[in-house]
Amino acid sequence: MSNASIYDTPEYESLRDQIGRFIAKEVEPHAAAWEETGCVPRDVLKRMGAAGLFGLMYEEKYGGADSDAMTNLVFAEALSQSTFAGFIITVLVHTDMASPHLHHAGNAAQKEKYMKKVIAGELITAVGITEPGAGSDVAGIRSTAKRDGDDWVINGTKMFITNGVHADLYFVAAKTGPGKRDISMFIVEKGTPGFTVGRALKKTGWLSSDTAELIFDNVRIPAWNLLGEEGKGFYSVMKNFQTERIALGAMAVGHCQQALKLTVDYVRQRQAFGGPLWDQQVIRQRISMLDAKTRAARAFMYHCAWRVTQGHDIVQDVSMLKALTGELVNEVVQTCQQFHGGMGFIRETAIERLWRDARVLAIGGGATEVMLEEVAKRY
Repeated sequence: MSNASIYDTPEYESLRDQIGRFIAKEVEPHAAAWEETGCVPRDVLKRMGAAGLFGLMYEEKYGGADSDAMTNLVFAEALSQSTFAGFIITVLVHTDMASPHLHHAGNAAQKEKYMKKVIAGELITAVGITEPGAGSDVAGIRSTAKRDGDDWVINGTKMFITNGVHADLYFVAAKTGPGKRDISMFIVEKGTPGFTVGRALKKTGWLSSDTAELIFDNVRIPAWNLLGEEGKGFYSVMKNFQTERIALGAMAVGHCQQALKLTVDYVRQRQAFGGPLWDQQVIRQRISMLDAKTRAARAFMYHCAWRVTQGHDIVQDVSMLKALTGELVNEVVQTCQQFHGGMGFIRETAIERLWRDARVLAIGGGATEVMLEEVAKRY
């Protein structure tokens, strides 16, 4: 199943090879243990930072590579060849969903304080937007930040926050005015008085990723911690959704590719009805169609990233991509699991893990139904 495309360059292939080697050595042999502990070891993340993989789109003066959205997609897709989605999402939240808020909206002093350590993997980041009553509806958040002299005071609760337990630096959205979109972003460091992890949440999948409820009880931070302009946080969140949803699309496509590869190998050697399962026409044809859909989705994903590099507003395209790949990965992985028979239902097999991990890709980062409404309102 070739992945060659018009977007390929020697630099991209080198990056894919680098990440592939890292996954083969540092992740796949060890990550089953991380599923038990519920987090990726910090030394593994630091090694990725030291290898220059956490700052591809960030400024060189902080240790970044000043690359574009295409390079970032190559990174996300290569990372998503791991069969441990908890590892993948731990990294992608740091690189594509949380730290971009600092990159896009941070002032010179804020970047000087944090960005080098973020890129080096010395500070791991999380983003606090989702709440118990507001998921995909960002305008519905209820957490508040009120000005008190030279400080801001934050109150509220965040839910389903990836990296929430083990992150060092959090970018938190809170209401700062009466309007639905009067939202601002704030930098909150772990250990700030009043800021606690309410509980670590147990999930069906992404087991090597920590997910938490965060509680803000009169959390007092200096005015300096306002990230970007007051009242502009809603638009910052919307802007970063383009990066985030392409990364989640890459996760979905990576899962599809891995599931298909595992399944082709399995059905060629699994004996049933007097021969390998591959001899059954329905098996061959279902796999072929799923591979065709996966390649089509991958081509659209690269096209979306290319349009970002051209400076286009692609909210409709990225919403389509997120809806399409979130549904497709569930179709592909469930079918591939089915073709594994009983073995596909056994814990610790890669296909069973992919099946569990894929489910959330139609939910997190914008549920399919919400994405399709974002598409429809732009016709």
